[in-house]
Amino acid sequence: MAPKRDGFKDFVLDQLGGLRGVTCRAMFGGYGLYRGGAFFGIIHKGRLYFKTDETSRAAYRERGMKSFRPNRKQTLRTYYEVPVDVMENAEQLVVWAGQATRLAP
Repeated sequence: MAPKRDGFKDFVLDQLGGLRGVTCRAMFGGYGLYRGGAFFGIIHKGRLYFKTDETSRAAYRERGMKSFRPNRKQTLRTYYEVPVDVMENAEQLVVWAGQATRLAP
């Protein structure tokens, strides 16, 4: 049986092509993004979220982005949605992803 295709996941991975070592695994009903074993991003229901800290979170909030809520009872406050204009610019997305990977344990 062929694996299920996810066009949004494929788009994100293509945009992140300039960031070596990025892998993707199914999780949370979506996908987890990893680099060198560090979990730095989430793809869920057509949205992309990156790991943040107090400093980097400001750039997301300034653009009106929200934290990851996989359901009504759970919110992961350290993962914020990546703005569409950042996702559409591969160079800028790689910079934001690089910052998120440095924060990942």
